[in-house]
Amino acid sequence: MRSRGMMAGFLLDVLVPDPRRGHPVALFGRAAGWWERRVHRDSRVAGAVFAAGAVLPVVGLGRLAERGGAPVTAAVTWAVLGGSMLCREAEGIARALEAGDVERARELLPRLCGRDPRGLGEREIARAVVESLAENTSDAVVGPLVWGALCGVAGLAGFRAVNTLDAMVGHRDARYRRFGTASARLDDLAGWGPARLTAVLAVLAAPAVGGDVAKAWRVWRRDGDRHPSPNAGQCEAAFAGALGVTLGGANVYGDREERRPRMGDGPPPEVADIRRAVRLSRLVGAGALAVTALERPPRRGHRVRRGVPTDALRSDGGVGPAGGNSLPGGRRAG
Repeated sequence: MRSRGMMAGFLLDVLVPDPRRGHPVALFGRAAGWWERRVHRDSRVAGAVFAAGAVLPVVGLGRLAERGGAPVTAAVTWAVLGGSMLCREAEGIARALEAGDVERARELLPRLCGRDPRGLGEREIARAVVESLAENTSDAVVGPLVWGALCGVAGLAGFRAVNTLDAMVGHRDARYRRFGTASARLDDLAGWGPARLTAVLAVLAAPAVGGDVAKAWRVWRRDGDRHPSPNAGQCEAAFAGALGVTLGGANVYGDREERRPRMGDGPPPEVADIRRAVRLSRLVGAGALAVTALERPPRRGHRVRRGVPTDALRSDGGVGPAGGNSLPGGRRAG
């Protein structure tokens, strides 16, 4: 049921646009903002209390919600996935740049990333879009699917909650330098595996966007650890290698400038590279679904009858332990 629900939710994300108002993730963000205003102190301990108080209830509700079966899993998967919206926003910026409307592209960029768009030219906007696509493919698609496969609805919702908290308070400014530490570290931990799966899938998909697997692999392994983020760098380096471009450089966030290391061997991204990056992001998302949501076939000699493994059936037709490796209802332990 979990696999069917995740696949249905992935399809819903493709077909059903996110609502402009009342989106579950936005509602969580408002609730987390309310909680943050009440517990905020310039303290790492207060930040840990904030993170625990925001995430644990979501995980608990997710555990309860999974009793609703595949329909609930599908609905939550749709709510937490953001791949289609990510690609639509990137395509909107690409259309503006293709029409020569740089000002419109600047207006749209904040929907995709947090850097200051003022003064950015066409190539800098293209780089910002490609970098955002790389990082958010992991955060908004691969991460939820990985944790959904591992922990069901609780994993889907919990990962999205952690990622949202990092976006809210995981900054290095004066207000959140200490308070946001727990949320940022929790996001790093939760995103470690998904980021590397994203990188591997991007490398494998390189030929579909005009790249080369061997070159993409080399760039990823060489440059993935150069980025200050332990996860974003993996995704950006793999996308740079697959697309044959160079990412990194100076990024302005309000009154703060950060210089990111160069990743890749090619030229800076152009407008056409946005379209290629969108295609790569979609391929990575589909690959992640195949890895995480497709059920394995039953083992030889482990036939299923009416949803119950035959080695879990007692001679009287009831359900019971068989060698200590089955749970009531025929579900496999572990």
